[in-house]
Amino acid sequence: MTLHAASRESLALAEETLGEVLGDPGTDPATVGDELLSVVSLLGREIGLRRAVSDASSEPDARKALFRSLLGGKVSEQTLLVLDAVASNRWSSPRELVDGIESLGRSALLSSAEKAGELDTVEDQLFQVARIVAAEPEFERALSDQAAPVDAKRKLIRGLFADKLNLVTESLVEQVVTRHRGHGVGAGLEELVELTAQRRGRSVAQVTSASELSAEQQAQLAEQLKRIYGRELAVHVEIDANLGGGLVVRVGDEVIDGSTAGRIDALRRQFT
Repeated sequence: MTLHAASRESLALAEETLGEVLGDPGTDPATVGDELLSVVSLLGREIGLRRAVSDASSEPDARKALFRSLLGGKVSEQTLLVLDAVASNRWSSPRELVDGIESLGRSALLSSAEKAGELDTVEDQLFQVARIVAAEPEFERALSDQAAPVDAKRKLIRGLFADKLNLVTESLVEQVVTRHRGHGVGAGLEELVELTAQRRGRSVAQVTSASELSAEQQAQLAEQLKRIYGRELAVHVEIDANLGGGLVVRVGDEVIDGSTAGRIDALRRQFT
């Protein structure tokens, strides 16, 4: 997510309000997260509303009142307080305001998973869903198709992953699938994996292995990568027998190819 200076400042202020709201023992973070993401969907459909609530020429109180007149009684007071903070500040564009609310919704959902001790599970599930989508180009194209009905995409996701995903994971995946932001669903899912890992103070290492790695081997690999990069890394492993042997590790844009296939390719390039 790329925001200009005014939007970054407004998001930071709204995040402070979200933190205060979620700090109230009576607040359900999952409810706040789901409600904020439902507002994202609403603003995505209603261009006029999106422009009105981000119009810097209007008074902040008027923008807050607009949100409350439309959503009062439909979402919780806690969610309205967060939207008050969003409407009270200046955003660089309507799109960036919507991106900001989406970020707040995701943060609330991840807070819910963290509170329940399920953040590890959510991160692992998001990675697995991202790998499934990456392995099936036709599936990704179907999910990324802007012309396809949102309900059809949602039904496809629920049918494929029925009863297999944590409720927070399901909400996050559906949000990526139903809101097109100029990039494919696969990229959006990768972004969520990174976001979840960052919440745990870690970066993501995507490891492709020719064979299964034991828990001990994964722990050793994580320790080696920590020494290389100087920080904690969340190690996610997928199996690809076509590698022939060894590992391929991707951290951000950097790739460490220690696979048999990779070494063969390197030798081939040397002789051509």
